[in-house]
Amino acid sequence: MISVNHVSVVFGGFYLLDGVSFLINKKDRIGLTGRNGAGKSTTLKMLAGLQQPSEGSISMASDVKIGYLPQTKVYTDGNTVRQEAEKAFADLFALKAEVERLNLELAEREDYDSEAYLKLLDRIHEKTELLAIRGENSIDREVEVVLKGLGFKSTDLDRYCEEFSGGWRMRIELAKILLARPDIFLLDEPTNHLDIESITWLESFLQSYPGAVVLVSHDRAFLDNVTTRTIEISLGKIYDYKVPYTQFEQLHKERIEQQMRAYQNQQKQIKDTEEFIERFRYKATKSVQVQSRIKQLEKLERIEVEEEDAARITVRFQPAIRSGERVVVGKELTKAYGEHVVLKGVHLEIQRGEKVAFVGKNGEGKSTLVKMIMNEIPYEGELKIGHQVHIGYFAQNQADLLDPELSVLETVDRVAEGEIRKKIRDILGAFLFSGEEVEKKVKVLSGGERTRLAMIRLLLEPYNLLILDEPTNHLDMRTKDILKEALRKFEGTVIVVSHDRDFLTGLADKVYEFADQQLKEYLGGVADFLAAKKIACFREYEQLRKLKTSGEEEGTVPEVSESKLSFEERKQLNKEIRKAEQRVEKAEQQVTDLEHEVAEMERQMASGVVSDELLKNYHAAQQKLEEAMEEWERATEGADAIKSKKIS
Repeated sequence: MISVNHVSVVFGGFYLLDGVSFLINKKDRIGLTGRNGAGKSTTLKMLAGLQQPSEGSISMASDVKIGYLPQTKVYTDGNTVRQEAEKAFADLFALKAEVERLNLELAEREDYDSEAYLKLLDRIHEKTELLAIRGENSIDREVEVVLKGLGFKSTDLDRYCEEFSGGWRMRIELAKILLARPDIFLLDEPTNHLDIESITWLESFLQSYPGAVVLVSHDRAFLDNVTTRTIEISLGKIYDYKVPYTQFEQLHKERIEQQMRAYQNQQKQIKDTEEFIERFRYKATKSVQVQSRIKQLEKLERIEVEEEDAARITVRFQPAIRSGERVVVGKELTKAYGEHVVLKGVHLEIQRGEKVAFVGKNGEGKSTLVKMIMNEIPYEGELKIGHQVHIGYFAQNQADLLDPELSVLETVDRVAEGEIRKKIRDILGAFLFSGEEVEKKVKVLSGGERTRLAMIRLLLEPYNLLILDEPTNHLDMRTKDILKEALRKFEGTVIVVSHDRDFLTGLADKVYEFADQQLKEYLGGVADFLAAKKIACFREYEQLRKLKTSGEEEGTVPEVSESKLSFEERKQLNKEIRKAEQRVEKAEQQVTDLEHEVAEMERQMASGVVSDELLKNYHAAQQKLEEAMEEWERATEGADAIKSKKIS
């Protein structure tokens, strides 16, 4: 479907991609992976046609339809959520308008037997049939199913887009792409702004979608559940694995080990050659051999190995005093913003040592309850923090609280105490701060870098209750694994607000779901929560999908009917249908004319003008009308019988 041919991308003399080639086939499920800055997003932009390669080419058929979701987007205001989502059907609305225009033209024509009239009927029939196949009558339902699957409520659909945050507006953009039914999805971090339910719904959608999918994601579970092929970008090259992400990780490790052995062998060969050249450079009897070795070195293609991270760093949270048995207890907790009630009469109890996940759709009160526990906002009800509980809080805006004038190293050094000081640089490296980067001032760091730095500070201070609000948003997979392992070994209590299932799985032993102003407790962890929610999440979508497949939905033509007939058979059948429809139209016109004629005679007789001739003509017209009605019935039955062949 898409062919990438010897593509290179050059920035200031540096090759981000160097002569890469690969194919994307129909129904491929590809995860693009690689380190930050490796070229994943650039590759998606080129596939979408938004960026041209410096060298090489990308080719595809002219009719390939692409749906591209970038990480960020500039939005336009003025539409409701429903209206914006319906933009996905722009081509369908254009087709509908064309059918209406053709029908108006047909109504004005009277040359029923002309070739032009027959061609017009043919075009109307073709376009109308295409409308039915595309599901013209199911647009409203499709829009609602997809928007609800991505987390919108029924009451949200007629609200204006500008009333929503950037994350929710990205959901609208994703909905538009899903509804457009492209041949290939190009999705750059599609789960960044989704909650767990929306992510699992999106997984189901993509798993059953007939087109191809290419995506970039740091959500391991999402990649494993959606992709079957992994393309790694490393040092400007690509490595193509026909396996999902977790299997790729093992194969990647084996490849790096092989490369390292080859690299070490080559380095030994280079060293031996250089020593030979240096030893015999000035001996005339060895000049030929020396020159030959020099040329060998010049022609040698040097093996590169992506610098692998050092042995896994074991990061532990600092030990703290033991808290009381009951860490957080809430009774009849209620919180409203004006008339909007977020939580109503909820209860919760968190015991010492529990690892608790707060999950649910955005806006259902997860962060609100965290702020209530931190006593940052007023609320109703009773909320008690246990004896000797010391809270370490990581908020989504935690990065804003760092001193902008300190360096990365100084920021961490000021909170580190004892033996942990010896591991400061290792911990910084684990969170992607290495080399000269540790000397950067906080004020020049990106938002993601500040977030990672704030997480490191939390690691180094002694708390016995950690409350983490979306802690993994700016962490790569390796760093997430380090943090997760540290939390697993943490002897205190943990509350995590997150939509990252891979991060929560094996970490949380209790789940609180936030929905409809209430909390629901799941004691089996994230896996049990997801198993319980999956049926409810997908029921409506699956019903729609089955209806469309079977053709039972009102106003649609079963998709299988066309495939049962050959092209010539469909062509002949369409001709018969056109003739039958013309017969019906002719009969209808005759009935209409006779009805007008009879009505006019009845009007004359009602006004007192009655004659033998008028009565004679009136009875004759009634007889003709009865005959015309019988002809119309026969024509209609005949047309229905012919049409039934098409769907039988």
